[in-house]
Amino acid sequence: MEFIKAIILGIIEGITEWLPISSTGHLILTDEFIKLKQSTEFMNMFNVVIQLGAILAVVVIYFKKLNPFDSSKTPRETQLTWQLWLKVIIACIPAVIIGLPLDDWLDAHFHKFVPIAFMLIIYGFAFIYVEKWAKTRPDTLTNLDRMSYRFAFYIGLIQVLSLMPGTSRSGVTILGAIILGASRFVATEFTFFLGIPVMFGASLLKIVKFMFSGVGFSLSQFAILMVASVTAFLVSIVVIKFLMDYIKKHDFTFFGKYRIVLGAILLVYAGISAVFGG
Repeated sequence: MEFIKAIILGIIEGITEWLPISSTGHLILTDEFIKLKQSTEFMNMFNVVIQLGAILAVVVIYFKKLNPFDSSKTPRETQLTWQLWLKVIIACIPAVIIGLPLDDWLDAHFHKFVPIAFMLIIYGFAFIYVEKWAKTRPDTLTNLDRMSYRFAFYIGLIQVLSLMPGTSRSGVTILGAIILGASRFVATEFTFFLGIPVMFGASLLKIVKFMFSGVGFSLSQFAILMVASVTAFLVSIVVIKFLMDYIKKHDFTFFGKYRIVLGAILLVYAGISAVFGG
């Protein structure tokens, strides 16, 4: 049963990591009904590290675009690839400086139903409003190669907001990039790439903390983590391709409405649990 639960959680992670609807919000809700029989320390690590599977899907899909050592690339294409990685690194700086010191504090105070529900709802309305506003002005950045380093840094500053559980890292960065003038396609693609170092770093941090927590890391726990991560990888391959096709014809308004509904469900559930002591 633990492995079946891990597969279900991997599916949820693979879907929600890339859609701007908060993977954390979905995982914490799912955990109420499909609870892995593991320690709190392991689950705190698990919920972050399974995102590595999802991130690897980006690496596989965009390997040629992200690989500066591809011999088939022209010198100009190689230069643009190195510039893309530099922009990604620059955009990660704010999250590293601000996120690392706040990691434990945010987990302790905001990794709960009510704060997550409010973040889902707030950014749900934000998506709806920004999409309506964005239709009134032309996109100023429609080619990722033309993104400036300053623009990348601004997106990195906005990404700091995603440190709050329930906001959605992809959701916040896509929203911020659109506000700054990027097209949905550019905003989404850069968000994918930005997730690579962010999630590798976050996963490494969680693994180190878990290893030094004194709880121990059993072979069965490792197997559960691998099953969930591989599932998240396979599902992410499908979801990423779906999303890139979806935004060619649609905006993010639907996801904003979905966030509001999910946030409301979480608030109702939290209220019922409080009343009945669940």
